[in-house]
Amino acid sequence: MPTRQLPRERLLDLGARNLTDIELLALQVGTGSSGLSASEIGSGLIKAFGTLRRLASRDPREWMSMEGIGPAVASRLGAAFEMGRRIAREPIGERPVIRGPEDAARLKAPHLRDLAREEFSVIMLNMAARVIGEYVVSRGGLAASIVEPRAVFRQAILESAACVICVHNHPSGNPEPSAEDIAVTRQLVEAGAILGIPVRDHLIVAGDGFTSMARRGLL
Repeated sequence: MPTRQLPRERLLDLGARNLTDIELLALQVGTGSSGLSASEIGSGLIKAFGTLRRLASRDPREWMSMEGIGPAVASRLGAAFEMGRRIAREPIGERPVIRGPEDAARLKAPHLRDLAREEFSVIMLNMAARVIGEYVVSRGGLAASIVEPRAVFRQAILESAACVICVHNHPSGNPEPSAEDIAVTRQLVEAGAILGIPVRDHLIVAGDGFTSMARRGLL
């Protein structure tokens, strides 16, 4: 490929936002291997997984089943996707104020929406509804035996949180709360009332959407 058409030259001349998905992947692949160019490997990834989001949501070992993808390339891809997720949820300037469910979803959805298994986390707020921290309580499924009040509120008590927002994802893409979601949420609401740390909301993130259980009157 002539120098003027190489992805790295196009990035420096035009900026990363003007590169195609295949060109961005080619830059992570590097020099190519197995007789394939970096662009051909990038093209193969897009053909196999469809979109960058679908590619990012898969286990790196699946990428390594593709010709030309070894541990080094898979590691670079995984690191690039994770940096994108972290940047997307990183507050700009001072910590954000959560005025409603949309603000909480904006903070957590970039990480949760692409996970292949459930993850339950907590956002801690101060009296001014400003985020003072967040933490993961459990991974792998939502159940009363896993998401117990002691685990959910332990960090919030230590940080003197004024209230909390619970968030978990549905990898199925269905944002509707299950009977177990509702039962666990009500248990946590009762515990929060006793501890003086109210549960302000419980969000279910699914794909590009989310459900606010407070807005649905399920708290």
